[in-house]
Amino acid sequence: MMNTAIYVRVSTDEQAKEGYSIRAQIDKLKNYIQIKDWGFYKVYADEGISGKNITDRPAINELVTDIKSGKVNNVLVYKIDRLTRSTKDLIELTELFNSNKCGFNSLMESIDTQTASGRMFLKIIGIFAEFERENTIERITLACEKKVKEGYTLASSNPSYGYNREIGNRIQRINPEEAKIVKEIFAMYLDGNMSYASIARNLNQRSVKTKIGIAWHHATIKGLLTNPNYIGKVRYAVTDADRYFEAKGKHEPIIDEDIFYAVQKKISKVKRIAYTKRPSENSYFCGLTYCAECGAKLQTNANYAFNEKGEKIHKSGYRCPNVIKGLCKTSRFSHKKMEGAFEEYMRDIADLTVTPDDIAVQDKSKQESINVLIREEYQIAIEKLTKREKELMNLYINERISFDNFEEMLKLITSEKNSYIEQIDNIPTDPQDDISLSMDDITTNFRDNWKALTNSEKQQFLHEYIEKITAVAKKEEGHKVKVLQVKFNPN
Repeated sequence: MMNTAIYVRVSTDEQAKEGYSIRAQIDKLKNYIQIKDWGFYKVYADEGISGKNITDRPAINELVTDIKSGKVNNVLVYKIDRLTRSTKDLIELTELFNSNKCGFNSLMESIDTQTASGRMFLKIIGIFAEFERENTIERITLACEKKVKEGYTLASSNPSYGYNREIGNRIQRINPEEAKIVKEIFAMYLDGNMSYASIARNLNQRSVKTKIGIAWHHATIKGLLTNPNYIGKVRYAVTDADRYFEAKGKHEPIIDEDIFYAVQKKISKVKRIAYTKRPSENSYFCGLTYCAECGAKLQTNANYAFNEKGEKIHKSGYRCPNVIKGLCKTSRFSHKKMEGAFEEYMRDIADLTVTPDDIAVQDKSKQESINVLIREEYQIAIEKLTKREKELMNLYINERISFDNFEEMLKLITSEKNSYIEQIDNIPTDPQDDISLSMDDITTNFRDNWKALTNSEKQQFLHEYIEKITAVAKKEEGHKVKVLQVKFNPN
């Protein structure tokens, strides 16, 4: 049995001029339900209300809620214009019916979704809906492009660090306190020869927050240093090289052009270093090695150099991801040093009777405290980014930004949020893991064969026999790498 809802509406003017009445509509629609042998659920009536929109109509909003909750699976109206006079609203309601498997019927137009012609009508409406969406996106895109070409930024709820732009104001204004930090960042990079990571660490240690109130990251610093907004320009389609362009903005610059372009020239000369968590033949400790100070899984950094013969040499190393945020003080170290420390550890334990106390990570309580602080920091960042996602969605729904800009900003937010989630997953819940298995065969195998193994074979050995390596390198100890624990795979 179809739970059929009757929707009726009549404005005061229509009732006076055309003789419409709520009661007349309801009577005819109830008779139709009897003829069709449908189940009657409820009458939803908006009396004395215009049909130009659905926002201000309480009865139709109640109907929408009941459709979504499954109470209604068929809607009957006297005429389509009783439902709405707006094409946009009709399209949205039709999509609502389709997505909730709710039938739609109009008495006067003979529309019945149980018939082929009725279903065809809904498909036609769907085609118009798609057409209207594409047209809307195209119009918004053109409007946004025009706005940028005229010198106005599209950013309102999330302007560049150093600027504020209140909703309703077309021109972004300098935020004096943030502008000081922007100038300091450019000076630290250009005059102080500080890296992105060092600048981020400096700001985090001083409790300076980003625009959305989270810790600075090397990517955030690079994004700021390469943003032409600071020399009085605005830009469009940042993530789309084919559509990207810059225009002279209406706002005041923070950075002098000579300084900005000197920074761009310096950035272009910096060697590219790829950070990754993927193990390879040249960094086979990756994925197994954890920081002894904070418990985070170490990441690899890799670059290339040339020897005296001009031959290209691959260099790789390891670093704690929390150092860049100022949350850890361990040193990064090379793959070569890591291998030496690992070999030394394996030689030392080969002749020992191993107990959990011998190889436990030292100062467990300190590590647990650090882990708690790091988790809290990351969780706060995730919550703020989630709130930003909702704000961004509202801006798009209310047509304050284009779909392209919505998509670009959402990708950036999602990427940053996923990074924090991944790092939380990598923080161990118990930094002091016990080892309770015999290692005679493993250590013997290691001592006899390690030097003879290829890089690929070493990688295979590590990932087959070892579950976790805890290592550290400290500046005050001459950056010497120490392996404090090797947890062997019990399987």
